[in-house]
Amino acid sequence: MRRAIVIGGGLSGMLAATALVPFADEVTVVERDVMPRGPQPRKGLPQAKHAHVLWSGGAKAIERLVPGVTDRWIDAGAQKIPLMSGMVAHTPQGWYRRWKKPTPHYLIACSRDLLDWHIRDLVLQDPRIRLLDGAEVTALVGDAQKVTGVNVLANGAAERELEADLVIDASGRGSRALHWLSSIGISGIRERTVDSGLAYASRIYQATTRLDNFPVVNVQAEPRGSHPGQAAALIPIEHGRWLVSLSGTCGGEPTVQNENFVPFALQLKHPLVGMLIAQATPLTDVVMSRSTGNGRRYFEQAPAWPEGLVVLGDAVATYNPVYGQGMSVAALGARLLGSELKQGGLREPSLAQRVQHAIARPTEEAWACATALDVFYPGAPDQKPTVTDRLIHRFGNRLAKTATGSAHVATALTQVTTMEASATRLLWPDVLLAAACGPLKPQLQSPPLTPLEQALLNPAPAH
Repeated sequence: MRRAIVIGGGLSGMLAATALVPFADEVTVVERDVMPRGPQPRKGLPQAKHAHVLWSGGAKAIERLVPGVTDRWIDAGAQKIPLMSGMVAHTPQGWYRRWKKPTPHYLIACSRDLLDWHIRDLVLQDPRIRLLDGAEVTALVGDAQKVTGVNVLANGAAERELEADLVIDASGRGSRALHWLSSIGISGIRERTVDSGLAYASRIYQATTRLDNFPVVNVQAEPRGSHPGQAAALIPIEHGRWLVSLSGTCGGEPTVQNENFVPFALQLKHPLVGMLIAQATPLTDVVMSRSTGNGRRYFEQAPAWPEGLVVLGDAVATYNPVYGQGMSVAALGARLLGSELKQGGLREPSLAQRVQHAIARPTEEAWACATALDVFYPGAPDQKPTVTDRLIHRFGNRLAKTATGSAHVATALTQVTTMEASATRLLWPDVLLAAACGPLKPQLQSPPLTPLEQALLNPAPAH
């Protein structure tokens, strides 16, 4: 029997399980929570209450792993929002235009509970995948040369050993991988944290409109200003609701008080989000989160790595959620796991180390994009911005400004943002030439709203 074990039954874990199953007779997913049997919240995912977007690079990777899931999301009320025509975004460089020329880039907008549930439901229909929930992995079995399984506590029973040819740690930001590795003789894994000090406050509203294709609305923060960075995002989700997340760095955080939510949104650099929700009915109280720092564990740089163990998803790196990268990076990592397995199967020597190096590529791209901005917030980083950081930031600002008036540069930026292209796309001659020329159109002086969307800001008086 070829056996694999996945630690963690969240999005990363389910995608890893379905990537493994063509090469294994049995895949066991060990999950500490008792998983809901529908699109409901779960204890181990408190961040699900805040805004999530799944970029098209990640969505396409998930669709390849779990065919049919995109249609399931849409049928359940998720929206497939085209970029840039489906986004109203205010950046430090100005408003982005809603270019009408269609592009293949998009985002999936829905609640995290809905997103995860339809993946989980489809994955667990495969009889070779078994979910062992309400169970906790306590240790790796094996040594510094090879991991051969895990020890598990489940349902109050005595600890038992589960054998496996390959163990995947997809247990998220709370992963105990460093502790487990140390216990089998592997230590010295390099870590880095860049924490902007961001606090999130989120609330769900009943939308004031049933307009089809209502856009994502985003007012971005300025990382290099003298004041704290503050932002807002409005995401249309299923059942005619808006999920609204406000954020602020040290000294400018939103609060958990319901009565402060709309005033905070109204005092941002542009009050558009506040104006929209001032007319809407709140459906929940405000929830807060401060688990927003960027954290990176450089497993691929370990001088020695055991056969039989791979670390994936948030267990490798977490990102400031304002950039929406975590789910897409996990999906791309699971796809790379499947690609490496095709070369030799579950028991191939050096498989684990190869997978860990492959996963590091999308991880590092997302990490570089997030930290290149967060490192500039006052008092946020663990070290001052380097000369390279400053050059990257200046180039990024130039591109962003050009994108406000250039469809070509806006499309290239969107390719990278949605993780459908590497950041090297921004160094191609066509983009460099366009950035040197600057925006081709003048800056917009007001948000690019349709007449129907504009009417929401100025409702007709009641008679």
